[in-house]
Amino acid sequence: MRISRTNRTALFAVIGICFMTGLAWASVPLYRLFCQVTGLNGTTQRGLVAPGATDHKIRVDFDTNVSAKLPWKFAPENPSETIDVGARDMVFFTATNTSNRPMTGTATFNVTPAQAGKYFTKIQCFCFTQQTLKAGETARMPVIFFVDPKILTDPDASDIQTITLSYTFYPVDSAKLAS
Repeated sequence: MRISRTNRTALFAVIGICFMTGLAWASVPLYRLFCQVTGLNGTTQRGLVAPGATDHKIRVDFDTNVSAKLPWKFAPENPSETIDVGARDMVFFTATNTSNRPMTGTATFNVTPAQAGKYFTKIQCFCFTQQTLKAGETARMPVIFFVDPKILTDPDASDIQTITLSYTFYPVDSAKLAS
């Protein structure tokens, strides 16, 4: 059986469309995985246990932002801390719903400089978890983390003295927020 040129072209077009649709569907999880493995764009690592303190200290600054569409106040309890590289540390952030109704938000984060991302390891974090606050409610949210001692032997990162951990809260459902 011979396939006509038109049918063959149509078949290749359908295969191409299926491939591109599959690639588009898989691109977000694949990109997220790539960033987690490489630390690209300041993506942090996940861990369970800190390896233990070294003699080297590093400063971690905490930056907070809130989308204009979410009526919350959000801030770190301390704007920065100097920690031992390799030691487990815990910091707290507070979020307050300043509106007169319950609001739900979720936070994204990044680490700068970007080359520090693969060494900044979170053990526990509120990021990417929906936080619902009642009208006027304040929540205290912990982040437990450590800076991997491997940062000290990486020629691209060994001179880093300060790491900035930045969070931005966004509304979970902007359609509900607008109503």
